[in-house]
Amino acid sequence: MARAGDAISSVNLKLLHTFMLVGENQSFRSAADRAHRSGSAVSSQIRKLEEQLGLRLFHRTTRQVVLTREGEQLLQCVRRALQEVEAGLQGIQEAADIQRGRIALACAPTIAGAYLGDVLAAFERRYPGIQVFVREITAAALYESVRKREVDLGISVMSDTPEFRFEPLLRDELVALVPRSLLDGDSKTISLKALAALPLLVLEQGTALRTIVEEAMAAQGLRLTTRFQFMHSQTLIAMASAGLGAAILPSTALPASLAPGVRKLRIVRPALVRRMAIITLPGHALSPAATRLVEMLRTMLARHSP
Repeated sequence: MARAGDAISSVNLKLLHTFMLVGENQSFRSAADRAHRSGSAVSSQIRKLEEQLGLRLFHRTTRQVVLTREGEQLLQCVRRALQEVEAGLQGIQEAADIQRGRIALACAPTIAGAYLGDVLAAFERRYPGIQVFVREITAAALYESVRKREVDLGISVMSDTPEFRFEPLLRDELVALVPRSLLDGDSKTISLKALAALPLLVLEQGTALRTIVEEAMAAQGLRLTTRFQFMHSQTLIAMASAGLGAAILPSTALPASLAPGVRKLRIVRPALVRRMAIITLPGHALSPAATRLVEMLRTMLARHSP
């Protein structure tokens, strides 16, 4: 009989995997089919394993193949061992991917301007080998990029479409930036109806912010009329500061200090809120690198959501 040390050193993973297939299927033929090998090759491997261990692992008859007591014990050990090996290899692969990964991210401009810089700087410090490519685009273009898998994930406004998977990330209140020349009194709020009566500054169609404003006004029986349409929130801020009209903006887009000629007012009756989310395709698994970025986005942006 072979000594235990000699047996262990001579057994390889291929023999153990073949043994597990035969043991789980109780059939040499089924094991051969699953391993894409001939029946004779599988039988030869099992004989070799039994010789190396000095044990009979199966009771063989013309009708069936049954594990011996030693075979049952070995099967349990092999299952655990191969699961450990598979988990270990997966962990090593994920670690390698994180060291040299590549992520393509599409993001709403206001979120990119307000938060993305801090997140990406922290991410780069922790994972310097990962390249992150960012596309700053409107909601309509972002959804299309996710749909076509041009990016790994997007960050934009949640919608009710089942085509995408949404993970809530941030609650962002919309506010009005109104020139003081258009205001009477010192109120800190303004109704949507009163706001609609002012000259309005809004983003162009195709942006999520424009859609939210239009839908809210339609629900109140109001019409959105404007002489100006812009691409970026910073342009709205500049135009409102110049006195051209009242701008409707996400609170995240406003700077810490405003120009003296404008005031920030909360919009009421109704309050307007946009809910930002991480957007991916259902059934599409993120890479290990992208998963780490999502984890950091959750952690760092959660502190900004009331």
